[in-house]
Amino acid sequence: MDDLPRVGLLGGGQLGRMLVEEANHLNIPIQVLDTPNAPAKQVHYHPKDVNGSFATAEAVRQLADECDLLTVEIEHVDTDILEEVSHGGVKIEPSWRTIRIIQDKFEQKQHLKRNHVLTAEAVVVNNMHDLESAAKALGYPLMLKARRQAYDGRGNHVVRSESDLQDAMTSLGTRGLYAERWMNFKKELAVMVVKTKDGALTYPTVETVQENSICKLVYAPARGISREVAQAARDLAKRAVQAFPGKGVFGVEMFLLDDDTVQVLEIAPRVHNSGHYTIEACGISQFAAHLRAILDLPVPEESLELEQPAVMLNILGGATPWSHQTLAERALELPKARCHLYGKGEARPGRKMGHITVTAPSLLEAERAICPLIETCDTLQRERKDIDLPPQLPQLMPSGTEIPIIGVTAGSQSDQNVLQTCYDVLSGLRIPFERRITSAHRSPELMASYAKEAEARGIKVLIAAAGGAAHLPGMVAAFSRVIPVVGLPIKPSLGDGTDSLLSMTNMPRGTPVLTVGVNNAVNAALAAARIVAMWDSELRERLIAYSGEAENESRENDRKLQAKGNS
Repeated sequence: MDDLPRVGLLGGGQLGRMLVEEANHLNIPIQVLDTPNAPAKQVHYHPKDVNGSFATAEAVRQLADECDLLTVEIEHVDTDILEEVSHGGVKIEPSWRTIRIIQDKFEQKQHLKRNHVLTAEAVVVNNMHDLESAAKALGYPLMLKARRQAYDGRGNHVVRSESDLQDAMTSLGTRGLYAERWMNFKKELAVMVVKTKDGALTYPTVETVQENSICKLVYAPARGISREVAQAARDLAKRAVQAFPGKGVFGVEMFLLDDDTVQVLEIAPRVHNSGHYTIEACGISQFAAHLRAILDLPVPEESLELEQPAVMLNILGGATPWSHQTLAERALELPKARCHLYGKGEARPGRKMGHITVTAPSLLEAERAICPLIETCDTLQRERKDIDLPPQLPQLMPSGTEIPIIGVTAGSQSDQNVLQTCYDVLSGLRIPFERRITSAHRSPELMASYAKEAEARGIKVLIAAAGGAAHLPGMVAAFSRVIPVVGLPIKPSLGDGTDSLLSMTNMPRGTPVLTVGVNNAVNAALAAARIVAMWDSELRERLIAYSGEAENESRENDRKLQAKGNS
């Protein structure tokens, strides 16, 4: 690959640093325009790197003179100069036209609407009269935003009532503004889109958690959403990015609304904080994908999928210039944590100084592993005086309220006596579970909604117990679609339970119920546990220990029997 185009990078911050690290792996010739000790230049040397600002016309021209292609790690660049050098034969990826549109967040929204991409309604605000008119049209609350140079909560102001109008105008000044309709959302989602010469590909849908208007955590995959919603987010992100010319990686931030529809919040024409998890969790990272896309190198679609679930935590500046190092040092103590520091020196409060990613066979394991780091992060952030945080932030997974991963449902209250041994086994194996009564005959709508929504709530296996005709396990399997269902036949007051057993084992082709013996609640629990243990290595070890205890008990019984026979 010695004949690759010479790449010029506008901006050498943390995103530029990680782009350069990926370029080094493939010997991609890359030159950086930024200050002399920028993070990217600390891990890279090129004799024709340019010292200066990516917003300065002469510095951009100097870089363009030495390169065949320019790309950006930040969109706040002078697009007039990019347009000028493109006419001189230097490629700009993504297109300078795309960067120009996205720079202006109001024009970005109008462009999305013209291309039939769902996004919030917005109107231009030039003065107080415009803002008052916007409030009448959009209602309260609303968001007043700067059209340019706004990120990490800067340039945004919530207008909750008429009394907030003047404060909002005063706080944001006279720069170009727009008002945006307030969106009631359940979650913030994000999708990284890779635009190549052949079309657009997507990484998985992730959940982002904001604190003090800065991204704190990213969960990959997103928690508690259905496959349909996750796919809808990917489709919407792809459609949004396809509306813009040029190649490369784009970060698409979205709202998941109360009715489970998805709307685009905004787009970044570059690699993005919400995609850092890809370094450890996917076949190729967002940084590698960006370089491949702009250089027309292969980007296999399957390489963008998750190899393991991951949680990413940002390392933010705290109360003192070096307090963030406490979090980084704590990460080094954890075997599953990978720490990335950006080389920024002393920190300002809230400044992104690095990130930590934890991967695991399951998202539940990743959440457990990163909990100590979140606690340390919260402690450091509570020391800050520049923000108002509650005295004690809630833990990610407070003790006793872990997200259930096995659901146990029965047809009636009378089945609970049999199920008690199932609950005992699951509790002994420390598996979070929930118990419900959802009769296929008496409450069919409740049963259907419970089965349909189980996957979105994080349930991995369902145990369905019923006697008599025992329609519950089969109907749960039909409505849950992909979750394994373990059927537990219950001996009814009349009969020996054979009818219940046969109704579960004789399910029609395409809707399996994994059935255990009549009243064998222990095996139902263990069957579900074994399924979960395929992706939960800690549970696997507990199951092995459980089997060892059973073997030891059997051996001891054999020893006692032999001793009795010989006496």
